[in-house]
Amino acid sequence: MSEPSRPPRPARRGRPARLVAAFAVLLGLVAYVAVHYVTGSKGAPRCSVGSGANRYEFTPEQASNAATIAAVGTGRGLPERAVTIALATALQESALRNIEHGDRDSLGLFQQRPSQGWGTPEQILDPVYSSAKFYEGLEKVPGYSRLPLTVAAQKVQRSGFPQAYAKHEPDAALLSAALTGRSAASLTCTADVREGRPGDPARVRAELVRAFGEETTPEQAAKGAGAAGANAGGAAPAVELSVPVRDSRGARERRGWELAQWAVARADELRIAEVAYGDRVWVADDASGEWERAGGDGPRGTDGSTVRIRLAR
Repeated sequence: MSEPSRPPRPARRGRPARLVAAFAVLLGLVAYVAVHYVTGSKGAPRCSVGSGANRYEFTPEQASNAATIAAVGTGRGLPERAVTIALATALQESALRNIEHGDRDSLGLFQQRPSQGWGTPEQILDPVYSSAKFYEGLEKVPGYSRLPLTVAAQKVQRSGFPQAYAKHEPDAALLSAALTGRSAASLTCTADVREGRPGDPARVRAELVRAFGEETTPEQAAKGAGAAGANAGGAAPAVELSVPVRDSRGARERRGWELAQWAVARADELRIAEVAYGDRVWVADDASGEWERAGGDGPRGTDGSTVRIRLAR
């Protein structure tokens, strides 16, 4: 009697299956890292506003652009609501990055189009110019501060996806509260300025004046053996700028925090090593990126009439 036939042995698929699974995991890891790099929630340097679940994390590039947008708005005398609308718009249009591409000929933070009269490509790619053009449009919208954010933004942008602005309102509100100075010491950043080019006081001065106006022209501390940053070996002292805090609306402290947090947001780009206002000090190389109390053996604060900015050397 013949032996019963055996069913055919299935092909061995263990190894290929494991390879496919490993490749899928690798792709997932790459995607995760890429997303978190873009949003600024991982890696260093980094910036953040808010706390707990109500927290927004972002990159120094995004922080620098957000600070410029906010400064141009308050420099025009516009309220915090206008800054929130502008920031939410830029978050949707460019993720707060000054990009050189977009739909058709769209460019920059707000994806403005040269062909539609927003300016030349060179102008649109200047964050100060593009921010001012957005605010010019917003100021022409009657009662914009009382409108839903999506409506106000859409009247300026005329986007094909107007409802998309809404999802950015919570993050934009956190940013605008910090960058208009209403929320003191709330913007934190880490930056590594220990090596590389020194800070350029002329550039910092120019950026302050372009964004805020002539009343923020800083004074430079005198250099010499007694200046901040000098050491026993005779190394060149660090350059310090003293930015006057003036506000005709009687909100000097808020104005001070606006200027101070602008400096922190732009520290990575402008090579700013330390910012002090009132009794708080921010130091670039501090791993926490937090504002600390001045005094003791640490960096000194200010009397509240100025913001002190120390540049990398």
